[in-house]
Amino acid sequence: MPDSPLLEPGLLSVLVPVYNEADLVCESLSRVLAAPLPSGLRREIIVVDDASTDDSAARVEAFAGAHPEVRLVRHVRNMGKGAALRTAIGAARGEWAIFQDADLEYDPNDYRKLLRPLLEGRADAVYGSRFAFSDERRVLYFWHAVGNHLLTTLCNIVADVNLTDMETCYKAFRTSLLKSIPIRSNRFGIEPEVTVKLAQRKVRLYETPISYHGRTYEEGKKIGLRDAFEALFVMLRFAFRQDIYTESGPEILDVLSSTPRFNRWMADTIRPHVGQRVIEMGAGIGNLAWQLSPGRARYIASDVDEEHLHRLEGRFMHRANVEVHRCDLEKPDDFAAFAGTLDTVVCLNVLEHVPDDRGALRNIRSVLVPGGRAIVLVPEGMSVFGTLDEVLGHCRRYSEPDLTAKVRDAGFHVERVIHFNRVARPGWYVEGRLLKRRTFTRWRLRVFDSLVWVWRRLDPFLPWPPVSLIVIARRPIDGETT
Repeated sequence: MPDSPLLEPGLLSVLVPVYNEADLVCESLSRVLAAPLPSGLRREIIVVDDASTDDSAARVEAFAGAHPEVRLVRHVRNMGKGAALRTAIGAARGEWAIFQDADLEYDPNDYRKLLRPLLEGRADAVYGSRFAFSDERRVLYFWHAVGNHLLTTLCNIVADVNLTDMETCYKAFRTSLLKSIPIRSNRFGIEPEVTVKLAQRKVRLYETPISYHGRTYEEGKKIGLRDAFEALFVMLRFAFRQDIYTESGPEILDVLSSTPRFNRWMADTIRPHVGQRVIEMGAGIGNLAWQLSPGRARYIASDVDEEHLHRLEGRFMHRANVEVHRCDLEKPDDFAAFAGTLDTVVCLNVLEHVPDDRGALRNIRSVLVPGGRAIVLVPEGMSVFGTLDEVLGHCRRYSEPDLTAKVRDAGFHVERVIHFNRVARPGWYVEGRLLKRRTFTRWRLRVFDSLVWVWRRLDPFLPWPPVSLIVIARRPIDGETT
């Protein structure tokens, strides 16, 4: 997901779904406004009234009139907590977001604990646990606690995590992450749905203990047995369905990450040309970096997508030789810090996204030492340009003469051009040109990936053009002509 210019750094969006909480909602909002925040953080409160039948909306509207930090959004019909939060997420403008119920069960004074791992860059999402050790917790229903533990355990099994409290209201996130996840549940199923999808996205998920002052059903508690069965259904539904991106491009990249043998084939193809001080342009979620970074003196994984950068930071946090940087292939200033210091640039499936590909190649050259190599993989052949290229954001596909001419114009020697992955070209043509599909199916890719050991041996003998061209280009040594 591209970095959203609408998100304000240092702003916390508190997302509050409301349904028939007239007696408590204004006190709850007052506590949210009074809660201490980490230094430098501001807050906005987005209240979504889910078609309350009491005067909750009118009271919030009056409250918002006296407090400009509060915004009210109304649903015309009751749809449930998940739908209300979905609306609130869409309206959020802050860098960070937190779910807050409109009753008084949860204490906003815990915000600092929830936000600390996010602000320190250790976490992408933080859950406030009612069952981990905390200062105090109201003692309530045994069977309700059993149900919570059971649902959390089942969710842990499905998502392969070890949470102590999946059903907690208090969940804090990077807002860009939250906006990039499609939320389908309208009721309380949002809790397991978000948890399963966070796990499938492989984000850094933390827990912290919180205080809890639960209500009885007489006091207005709304969740019940029906919601427990819905939560179970939601877990099973999303356990077998990778519905984790709101946009098609990142979804395709995630699908392609399920082809480890193919990624190894690509890495093995270019490995002989990779040096010790490397920058990878458009590293995505790190599939290639995972293969190539071991043993390198320095490996810089770069991208322009904020979600990819966070994913890279989490994935490579224990590899000391790997750095993560934001680097735009079209911006010379992003390359200034590395000028003339690296011996290899790896740029696979990126150049075709850039309108000014000649300028991008000159930027690549600028970071290389004399004699350093650029390894550039691009899609081959406009004759197979189709809907898959459109979804991926391709500006073009290349012919070999066009590619080598642009590389030479940027000041490189072309050492070699490799024709890579002929075997997939018929499938790409059928899927993207004839059937006009806009994504890949995971099971087909897994079948393809399971047979990569066959494709690697067969590929050089196939008579048609490849899916991709790989050019190995060298920056001339000083005094050497191109």
